[in-house]
Amino acid sequence: MRAFRAGLLVCCLVVALCPPVAADPVPSSREVRKARQAARDRSRELGAASAHLATAQSRLDGMAAAVERLVEAYNGELVRLQQADQTYAQARARLASADAEVERARRAVALLAVESYGGLGLTTPVVSMLVDQGDRAEVLHRASLLAQMRSEQAAILDSLRDAQEVAAILRTQAANAYAAHRVLTERVALAKTVAEQAVARQRQETAELQARTVVLQRRVDAARTRAELLARQRAASLQSMATGGSAMGDVAADWALTQLGKPYVWAAAGPDTYDCSGLVMRAWEKVGIQLDHWTGTQWTSGPHVPMDQLRRGDLLFFGYVSSDPGTIHHVGIYVGNGQMVHAPQTGDVVRVASIWRGDLVGATRPR
Repeated sequence: MRAFRAGLLVCCLVVALCPPVAADPVPSSREVRKARQAARDRSRELGAASAHLATAQSRLDGMAAAVERLVEAYNGELVRLQQADQTYAQARARLASADAEVERARRAVALLAVESYGGLGLTTPVVSMLVDQGDRAEVLHRASLLAQMRSEQAAILDSLRDAQEVAAILRTQAANAYAAHRVLTERVALAKTVAEQAVARQRQETAELQARTVVLQRRVDAARTRAELLARQRAASLQSMATGGSAMGDVAADWALTQLGKPYVWAAAGPDTYDCSGLVMRAWEKVGIQLDHWTGTQWTSGPHVPMDQLRRGDLLFFGYVSSDPGTIHHVGIYVGNGQMVHAPQTGDVVRVASIWRGDLVGATRPR
């Protein structure tokens, strides 16, 4: 029994002499180191990706030159098509004029045929008069009249043949002009399609390149910001432990900062994705304040705070009309120095940003 009491006394003395082990503040030094390592890893990723982006940019520059050539080829085809339009229109006009001349000559020949069919032969009184026997001078005179009539008939027929030959030549020219016009029309359509497709590819690759650059840079910025803020948060926690604890708003803000870099997803409330009001709800849940997953009631979850009296953890609201709380569509958590942590929008991540936006409505301190 005495031995047991002696051992118990020794244990009590050891406990009394050994100081209590202080709890590691949140975030821990390990979390800070991990965050800084993550920032370095993201920076290396950005560096490696930059080489690929440079290659993509070079390809994009080459594509831009190719697109310009295709667009100019289309412009050239348009000019040639306009010239073909004019050539074809002129050929049609000349052919129409030639066809009209053929029609006039044809009517003259038709009239000549009617007259001949109507009896202007050797047995008609007029012709008989011309060929009747008489003195030599009279006969020669009559013969000259017949020759003149035959000459006029021949001229009419020659005029028809000439008009038909001209019309045939112009019809061939018009057909050739039409064929050339059709070929150029098809070439213009093809050149337009090729140019449009090239422009579309260029725009798509440009957008993809820009989006990849933005995403990579945001990841780096978010990782760096998270590391810096975790370091500040740890320093603040150490100071807070020395002064006896921190306010609920600090806890909510500090927890929200641990979610940096997580993607925005509509209607999400963690743990891997958030929308704006979902992030706020989870942050204040950490200190026992239950908020709805809706900016409408989060706005009325506590007293409204003047902008010159903001504290960490206060909620900042943004609306389409800055003077009308009924237009609120976004919320963030104040973290100090004119900055807030928030889940911005689709395609973005939880990150830190300035509170000073044109659509700032006001602030609320939940309770």
